[in-house]
Amino acid sequence: MTDTIVVTGLGCISAAGNDVAEFESTLFNPELVSSIAPTNIIKPDENIPFLAAQVNNYNGSDYFPKKEIKLLDRYAQFAMISAEQAVKDANLVFDTTNKHRTSVVHGTSIGGQETIEHSYYELYSQGKSRAHPFTVPKLLPSSASASISMKYGITGPTFTTASACSSSGHAIAMAALMLRSNLIDHAIVGGAEACITKGNFYAWNGLRVLSNDTCRPFAQNRSGLVIGEGAATLILERESSAKARNATIYAKLAGIGMSSDAHNIVQPLTEGAILAMEAAIKDANISTTDIAYVNAHGSGTMQNDLSESQAILAVFNPELCSPLVSSTKAAHGHLLGAGAALEAIAVILALKKQAVPATFNVLNKDPLCAINLVTKNNTKAEVNYAMSNSFAFGGLNTTLIFQK
Repeated sequence: MTDTIVVTGLGCISAAGNDVAEFESTLFNPELVSSIAPTNIIKPDENIPFLAAQVNNYNGSDYFPKKEIKLLDRYAQFAMISAEQAVKDANLVFDTTNKHRTSVVHGTSIGGQETIEHSYYELYSQGKSRAHPFTVPKLLPSSASASISMKYGITGPTFTTASACSSSGHAIAMAALMLRSNLIDHAIVGGAEACITKGNFYAWNGLRVLSNDTCRPFAQNRSGLVIGEGAATLILERESSAKARNATIYAKLAGIGMSSDAHNIVQPLTEGAILAMEAAIKDANISTTDIAYVNAHGSGTMQNDLSESQAILAVFNPELCSPLVSSTKAAHGHLLGAGAALEAIAVILALKKQAVPATFNVLNKDPLCAINLVTKNNTKAEVNYAMSNSFAFGGLNTTLIFQK
């Protein structure tokens, strides 16, 4: 029998908290003060409100020496911070016996967007004739994974997954497959994003999906998504390894599911979401009735919320079971490539607390989204299995199932 994959370390930084303890407090606080507000990173514009879920009071120099920060885009800084928290939390020490048997897989949708835009500004607006020599190493989507690997001397498989909003979901899935095949013994997995920039906001606004007030997934009056920033990292290993070193086990990664809509670059397809959820359930070798909570992708857009609701109802026959559903994006924003990892932590915290975080800002649920949506406070529940969905542009879908 395949050794179970478990989670032994957690780390995160986001608008909802600069570490896991703060993140937990925000998610399960019924008096939540919204982390969504006009950003101070870019100047207000009369055409776009520039609402964002921005990491609070962040100064990179508080975390990194001047020499090091010169080589790290903001997104890579977040990745390094969350990874350090997770490694410390897991009480892992890397040496000659295990560094070649450890993997780093960190996902991102965009990578060093701040570096890219700053370079373009200097070239096209200020008329400079050359870019800074650190531009390429900072903008690379793989720079975060590489930086984590270098920090800990990890020489095992290290790479980046880039599949839009499923990037860190694919990172977790890839690491789990490597652990199952005995290619590695430990994995530092997650995702990072920092794209609260003017160019990125104009690009997203071109899709007409940005909210002009707040994020309210599955609400009748939802107005779109809110871009967030930050990072999340999990430490994965086999259960036998965790027990041998007396590590704290937060949860088991019971099932992974992946699919592609093969349909449209921006329009979600219900059938693709169904395939991912069904694949994860099959991989976990459980039934739909075992799952008590679904952390929905729930971006707050008209198309996504409706399509996902239909998929959930198709997978979980309401006559047999009706799992509690919520989207935590109203608390931390849409972290794009880092979203799946941060929401995986949200699911693990739900298992720990035996409570489901609410979908904030929802006063009236869309009747067309007929899921069992949690909207007020947080709901105590017996949760042994919980599911987390991430459905990306291009129809690239991941579903993860965690077990208490």
